[in-house]
Amino acid sequence: MIKIRQATPSDARQLAVFAESTFRDSSAEHTTPEDIEAYCLSAFGESKQAQELADPGYTILVAQSGNELVAYAQLRWGDGPQCIVSALAGEIHRLYVARAWHGQGLAKELMNACLAEFDRRNTECVWLAVWENNNRAVSYYKKFDFRKVGTQVFRLGNDRQNDIVMARHSASRDENFGSEQF
Repeated sequence: MIKIRQATPSDARQLAVFAESTFRDSSAEHTTPEDIEAYCLSAFGESKQAQELADPGYTILVAQSGNELVAYAQLRWGDGPQCIVSALAGEIHRLYVARAWHGQGLAKELMNACLAEFDRRNTECVWLAVWENNNRAVSYYKKFDFRKVGTQVFRLGNDRQNDIVMARHSASRDENFGSEQF
């Protein structure tokens, strides 16, 4: 049975290992080992995870099977790229599922938990950035009514990659969904 819950400071070590592992697993074939290493050194690690867990601008959800971490999502509030103009915007900064759990509905369950958290916090617009060549992820996000609203550069070490920025209105703002303004 899978349990999704908000991460706590005691999760920092396990989250750091899992976050780095899933990132490497999903990105290693698309860039150099040096760029992966540089990014992982700056983005992951127990102290980095502890800092983010303590920051009220972040919410981190973890999915567990028993004591094993099998997925996580990192949500952020604050400024977004220029194409996101809403003052009440939130970002799905990271959403990773262990490869062994792909295709079992866990990503959908985690995404629904993310969207519920945004609604709980009265977020007007939810956005995310996805690598332009990750067609599988782009198609997946479209199933949740995310649509392309812009682009941004993502620095993976020295590798400058292009991300598609996708956004949707939160469920509590569905009456405005026809609006192109995010």
